[in-house]
Amino acid sequence: MVELNRAVAVAMANGPQEALSIVYGLAASGRLSGARLFPTVRGKLLVRLGRTAEAWAELELAVRLCRNLHEWSVVLLRKAAEPV
Repeated sequence: MVELNRAVAVAMANGPQEALSIVYGLAASGRLSGARLFPTVRGKLLVRLGRTAEAWAELELAVRLCRNLHEWSVVLLRKAAEPV
């Protein structure tokens, strides 16, 4: 999770492309598989890059990974609305 947070900080400071390379490195490691925030961040970075179809696939995965309705409606929707 620390590296995912670092990717968000890098996106704010240097833009989404550099952050996305960090996220792809995390994906290759498999350390965050199954974590709902991982595809949320990746999807939001892809949106900023104009890669809408890929972004939607990631955000749909994040929704499927949510454990309950409260998490989906409050946490994920709020996160999806925040800038990255």
